[in-house]
Amino acid sequence: MKVVLLEDVKKVGKKGEIVEVSDAYGRNVLIKKGLGLEGTATNVNNAKQKQESIAHNKAVANDEAKILAAQLTKVEVTVKVRMGEEGRVFGSVTAKDISDAAKAQYKVDIDKKKIEIKEPLKTLGVHDVLVRVHPEITSTIKVNVVAE
Repeated sequence: MKVVLLEDVKKVGKKGEIVEVSDAYGRNVLIKKGLGLEGTATNVNNAKQKQESIAHNKAVANDEAKILAAQLTKVEVTVKVRMGEEGRVFGSVTAKDISDAAKAQYKVDIDKKKIEIKEPLKTLGVHDVLVRVHPEITSTIKVNVVAE
């Protein structure tokens, strides 16, 4: 029996998949508990259309992320920090500081959670910082740390 899954089911399949299960399991467990729909022609066709739509949306998001990543490589964000005696920086430059500076200087909204700083930026100068634009796509921006 074919069943279109409405939710993820362990050891059977993920939401939206069309799976082949025994008649008893399909009727008595999956359909009865609302975890799936019977695999009629209409339900199978609807499930395939939804899968194609999701794949198309992922492809569009991936393309947009590639364009944004290419644009971000040209960005150099300047962050001003307070300096103490002997040229020491108070604290360090955080992802929030970089995000705010990018928004103010280039009007590019970068989520602070997507900025990955390998080690704290505690020195003046230009640093490369990784930005995770999409789950599979990353870009590097230059952060110029200058004294206030």
